[in-house]
Amino acid sequence: MFVSGTVLMVTIGGIVGSEISPSPMLATLPMSLMVVGTALTTVPASLIMQRFGRRAGFVSAALLGLCACQLGIRALWTEDFVLFCLTAALIGMTVAFSQQFRFAAAESVPAAKVSQAVSFILLGSIGGALIGPELAAQSPVWTPEQPFKGGFIAASGCYGFALLMLSGFRPSMHMNAAQEDVRAPRRLIQIIAVPVVLGAVLAGVVGQGVMTFIMTATPVSMHVVDGHTLADTAAVIRAHVLAMYLPSLFSGLLIGWLGVRQVMALGVAALAATIWLGMLGHQYLHYWGALVLLGIGWNFLFVGGTTMLVNAYRPAERFRVQALNDFSVFGVSALASLLGGAVLLQLGWESVLLIAIAPLAIMTLMLFWLSERRIAESA
Repeated sequence: MFVSGTVLMVTIGGIVGSEISPSPMLATLPMSLMVVGTALTTVPASLIMQRFGRRAGFVSAALLGLCACQLGIRALWTEDFVLFCLTAALIGMTVAFSQQFRFAAAESVPAAKVSQAVSFILLGSIGGALIGPELAAQSPVWTPEQPFKGGFIAASGCYGFALLMLSGFRPSMHMNAAQEDVRAPRRLIQIIAVPVVLGAVLAGVVGQGVMTFIMTATPVSMHVVDGHTLADTAAVIRAHVLAMYLPSLFSGLLIGWLGVRQVMALGVAALAATIWLGMLGHQYLHYWGALVLLGIGWNFLFVGGTTMLVNAYRPAERFRVQALNDFSVFGVSALASLLGGAVLLQLGWESVLLIAIAPLAIMTLMLFWLSERRIAESA
């Protein structure tokens, strides 16, 4: 339900921005503010859940998403760009809370099942991958007087349904050996200095950053620059989001079979293939294939990084480390989102792809540095 609202904004954010913004350079600002909203809320979200519990945080986020959609309806009706930007930022804030779903799941299972639990949570987002773009594609049919108003009305229903489900949420802590650890929490600087923690955070930063940088630019490049239809653009975004989450059917099992380091390396390879295919042309299939590979690469790095992170900190450190990780991931993602639109409009689609090579090279070096022994010792 949460992903449906997010994917709706991803699909139409740049398009609506290009129509109602005062300058073409601001077309992707709503998307950027959505990611900024996520980045700025990651630490408060973690602290709220530490203070008031998981259920209170999740329910508050669903209510916030519902209010954001109502604000979006008004923004579209009045063609108020500032109000639409605020809508995107509020939806981004809900993402910060929903990112905690994977940590809540990891805390509920034995250590050996963490990767599968994280994968299962991401797998649940497939519904959002199907619903979100469909809300954008069908919206002009539902509300022809304002093409995207219907999408926000439907997204309100999604957040409302999530609110009802989460009201009955009862968290549980699986008391495995790691969670029974009574060692005192370390200072944050000591935790960051642990190679496996650094590698896990970098995996999230690179995976989310590269994915957001390319994904943000895609709808504008396809629909506004290259003239592809809205239906084709929505289909590419749908395929991308499905590719982000469908690998969760087997990414957790792959980590068990191959090891977390090897699966993360596969993620880097998929992102490199994204750049190669995207450089071949601007046809529908080029965009479709590149965005599918982008989603797969993100999944392997994100699931791998989360699994590595959860096994690297002590129970008493979890909220601080989770907050640090998500702030780093979505802070870089916010910058990537803002730069993606600017680079596209100034330098073109090929430049967007070429810039993504640098972070992939850094992640490759990190994987060479991280040995299996280091990873095993941190578990």
